[in-house]
Amino acid sequence: MASFRYLDPQDIRRLKNYEFGVKAMVEGHLSGRHRSQQRGSSSEFHEFRQYADGDEMAKVDWRVFARTDKLFLRTFEQETNLECHLMLDCSASMGFSSHSTGQNKLDYASFFAAALAWWVISKNDRVSLTLFDQGIRKFLPPGTTRRHLHDILNTLEQNKAGSGTSITDMLSRAHPLLKRKGMLVLISDFFCDPAELFRALSPYLHRGFRVQLFHILDPGEWQLQDSGLARFVDMETQEPLTVHAPSVKEAWHEQMLAHTRALRSLAMSRNADYAMITTDEPYFSLFDHLRARWSCFSNLPFC
Repeated sequence: MASFRYLDPQDIRRLKNYEFGVKAMVEGHLSGRHRSQQRGSSSEFHEFRQYADGDEMAKVDWRVFARTDKLFLRTFEQETNLECHLMLDCSASMGFSSHSTGQNKLDYASFFAAALAWWVISKNDRVSLTLFDQGIRKFLPPGTTRRHLHDILNTLEQNKAGSGTSITDMLSRAHPLLKRKGMLVLISDFFCDPAELFRALSPYLHRGFRVQLFHILDPGEWQLQDSGLARFVDMETQEPLTVHAPSVKEAWHEQMLAHTRALRSLAMSRNADYAMITTDEPYFSLFDHLRARWSCFSNLPFC
């Protein structure tokens, strides 16, 4: 495989150890080998069903009719692919970093998105990619080929943090682009109103998407440093603010805690999943989280 910034051979070797089953919702059924009951000639036979008004006569099994003088249809169990829809926040705030290494939130999120795309495609499932800030900047429809993976990785490499963000507007615009429900993975720093976010997610949840929210924060955002008098600049509005950091540090952290609690509480109430991580932690921790959640959900009807 060609060399890509956000996916290296060491990552791939480690990803191969994640052999947990995918437990996301696909066309109303649990995936695993992702079976959905559909009628078709290239599928495994499932069962007979008695004819009802409106059914296609072409689906009637005439051999059964000859023996029983009753109309029955053959139904089939057809294998389908899971669709995983990656949505990556590329707004200006995602370009923030307090690391001496210079890795910002967008870099961190891109490493995770690249790894997840590789993992999904390695299981012969389909993945889409949506990059957004104030609107949709790039959309790659679902695919499962090696070339499609290369397109995703190249898109991530060419991507840069942009302008302001509107997650709710993006979700509204993206909804008709996703033709089949599956797993929706939204990766962002979520500097938005939690209630508005979940109102925008309602159409997806109503359609049966399995929603995963990954909240990416810089450690310097999670807890302010004792830097004395400090000047902060909003990366999206460029509005400056000068504060005495030690004086507001505790209140800031309480606000961040309240914000993450609100996101987590709303996610739980809507059967969605939420995880927060700071960029000084290994992103593979998110795969451990997915493994635990998918295993937990394996026997639930909404998975």
